[in-house]
Amino acid sequence: MRARGMTYDTGFVMHGQISRQHLDPAVVRRELAIIRDDLHCNAVQITGGDPDRLELAAGAAAELGLEVWFSPYPLELEAEQILTLLRDCAGRAERLRQQGAAVVFVAGVELSVMNRGFLPGESPEERVAHLMDPPERRAEAMRELGVRINTFLHDAAATVRECFQGKLTYAAIQFEQVDWTPFDIVTFELIRSAEVADRFRDAVRTLAQGPKPLAVTGFGTAAYRGASDRGGRVLEVVQHDPQTKAPVRLNGVYERDEAGQATYLSELLEIFDTEGVDSAFVFLFALPGYPHRPDGDPRDDLDRAGLGIVKLLEGRRGQTYPDMEWEPKAAFTAVAQRYGR
Repeated sequence: MRARGMTYDTGFVMHGQISRQHLDPAVVRRELAIIRDDLHCNAVQITGGDPDRLELAAGAAAELGLEVWFSPYPLELEAEQILTLLRDCAGRAERLRQQGAAVVFVAGVELSVMNRGFLPGESPEERVAHLMDPPERRAEAMRELGVRINTFLHDAAATVRECFQGKLTYAAIQFEQVDWTPFDIVTFELIRSAEVADRFRDAVRTLAQGPKPLAVTGFGTAAYRGASDRGGRVLEVVQHDPQTKAPVRLNGVYERDEAGQATYLSELLEIFDTEGVDSAFVFLFALPGYPHRPDGDPRDDLDRAGLGIVKLLEGRRGQTYPDMEWEPKAAFTAVAQRYGR
C-alpha cells in the first residue's frame, strides 16, 4: 500500500456536545509522533467536527511529515450546515497544502446515515432500518438514496474545489452508490463481518481494479470476544445516556479479547496490502468516552467495546509511554508489525 494510515479523532460534535473534552496540542503532537515512529504510519486521517481542532492536528501531522487526510465528520446536520462545515475546512486544508503539506480532503463520512435529510429517521439506526425494510422495497429505496446523495455530493465537491486545489474524496458506504466522477480517490468504509467474510477479499480485489485509486477507511473492531463477527454492529453492546447519548456501560458481560481485535486488523491489512488498495486507515487510534476499567464490574469496562488500538486510563499514566494516559492494546502491536514490514 502507498499510504499506511491511522485515523486520529479530535472530537466528534453532535447536538453541541463534543466527545473529546480536552485537546492538548502537546499531547496531539506526541501521539501523532508515536503514530509515525512506532506504528510506522506515513499517513493519518484527522477527523472530528470542530474546524479549529482539525486544523491544529492536521498542522502537527504535516510538520511530522505525514500525509494528511483532512476529514471533517458531520453528525446530525442538515445539508446546508454540512456544506458550511466543508467550506470552512476546505479553506484550512488549502492553507496547509500551500505550505507544502501532502493533503487529501475527505468531503464527509457516511453522510446519508449520520445526518438528516437523506433518509427518514431520527437516528442512524432508524435510517438504516428504513432503507432495509420492507425487503421488497429495498432496491427502490436504495435507488432513491443514490439520487439524493449524488446530487448533494456534486454540490459538495464543487463547494470544496472553490477553496481546495488538492486531491478530493468522500468516505462512502457501498449502498450509497456514489458517482465518483467529481472525486480523485474512491474511498469506502469497509467492515468485514461474519456474513461477508467468505467473499470479502474478492470484493476488495474487485473494487481495487477500478480506474481510480482505492482507499479504505472505517475498518476496525472492539476488544471483546465475538466483536469481529459483528462488523458494523460492534457497538450495539453499549448502553447510552438517553439525553446526552454518551456511553454509560455495556449491556452484559463480554469477555475481553484483545487478541481477537489484533488478529482482525492484521488480517484486513494483509488483504488490503495484497489486493491492490492504495491507502488504508485503521479506525482508530483512541476513542474518547470508552475508558479501560479493569477492576469491578466488567460491564463498566467500556474499553472492551472501544475501537481504539490503545486503552484509555482514567487519571493515571501508562507504563509503555509514561507521559501518556493510555496503554497500547495487542492491536497496537499488530498494526505496527504489519506496517513495519
